[in-house]
Amino acid sequence: MKNKFLIIDTSILPDVFDKVVKVKELLRTGHVKDISEGVKQVGISRSTYYKYRDSVFTLSESVAGHKITLGLTLAHKAGTLSKILDNIAQKKGNILTINQDIPINNAANVSITFDASQLEVEVNELMEDIRTLKSVIKVNLAAVE
Repeated sequence: MKNKFLIIDTSILPDVFDKVVKVKELLRTGHVKDISEGVKQVGISRSTYYKYRDSVFTLSESVAGHKITLGLTLAHKAGTLSKILDNIAQKKGNILTINQDIPINNAANVSITFDASQLEVEVNELMEDIRTLKSVIKVNLAAVE
């Protein structure tokens, strides 16, 4: 059976999944020397970690080498799209396509697809950075390929 992947907000999941991801992060960054130390630090059993470690990933782990499409609604102000593209490029996202609708009621819908294989931050962090830019009304993760 082929694996099926979903993007789910962690707030609706049991804490164990976050804890498995935390152990993986501790191991990857060298903050713990082995799995036993990591699971002890976050408060899960080794068997729980081993049960889920190959099935639970952060969005950034799962998108390495993949294409990300963001859907945005932008205020019709000069330079807004340019700032967003600069933000993605500064974090090593490689822009592949940009589609922009004509602004209606001083707002335009834009979709940006970029290669995330070299992205230096997690996708949700990038999206949050974009949200803070002036004239950005809305940012959504439209697709991960």
